Amino acid sequence: MIKIERTTYQNEHFPGLVAKLDAYLSQTDGDEHEFYHQYNGIENLNQVVIAYINEVPVGCGAIKEFNPTSVEVKRMYVSPETRGKGIATRILTELEKWAAESGYESCILETGKRQPEAIALYKKSNYQVIPNYGQYAGMENSVCFKKELT
Repeated sequence: MIKIERTTYQNEHFPGLVAKLDAYLSQTDGDEHEFYHQYNGIENLNQVVIAYINEVPVGCGAIKEFNPTSVEVKRMYVSPETRGKGIATRILTELEKWAAESGYESCILETGKRQPEAIALYKKSNYQVIPNYGQYAGMENSVCFKKELT
């Protein structure tokens, strides 16, 4: 049974899931990993979602304020052995719901061109490609997305 839990960066399972995400991204991003990694700290992520299967943590995601009307989706991950079960969609849906409940109008995010599964998830979830924002402007590997919540 899949359980989705709202929590914060202080959840005991979150750092371990993020470490697995970072290990995966260091392989796919190669030389660019350090650039991206500097923007992916988990401290002060106070809106974190963790997915569990039979009480075992298998996935996570977070949101943080980007501006007064928008949050940025961060640290999305599902363990490889549990992919294909709709867990990422459930995490993303819960983050969007939490953002809307918190008064935000949209979600934005960045992912890499080398993460085709992530791109497919966001397109399937009605995110639209937007120009690369902030630190991702000019980054060839980055793809940025936005979804209106209202």
